[in-house]
Amino acid sequence: MSLPDKAFPVSWDQFHRDARALAWRLADNGREWKAIVCITRGGLVPAAIVCRELNIRLIETVCVASYHDYDSQGEMYVLKGISEELKADDGEGILIIDDLTDTGKTAAVVRAMLPKAHFAAVYAKPKGRPLVDTFVTEVSQDTWIYFPWD
Repeated sequence: MSLPDKAFPVSWDQFHRDARALAWRLADNGREWKAIVCITRGGLVPAAIVCRELNIRLIETVCVASYHDYDSQGEMYVLKGISEELKADDGEGILIIDDLTDTGKTAAVVRAMLPKAHFAAVYAKPKGRPLVDTFVTEVSQDTWIYFPWD
């Protein structure tokens, strides 16, 4: 398989370092988090690293499907929502974690569920960046990130 012109392959070691860097940025803002909501599937790995680094024990998932063919983003489907308990207070004190914010469509769906939550992603692209509060690395919109699990 040939890679696109702007391929950004990320190894397990690099992803682990970047996810820990995200956790450290979150720790530096001095907030206490009630829980993490990770966006599946991409948010599972960074959420595991962040929750360990920040000693957060309550972890929830929100399951949103948007990429159906690995090439283009399709319609958004919420396969599993967020518990009512975590949606209380519009998500105040909740940390949302994802691997990447690309177009911002997934982020917008989850933000609508938890408007006061803090949204963090390891990587961000320009279209999705305005929806993210904290991220580690920005790449161009036409860059395709190949995660270690791809």
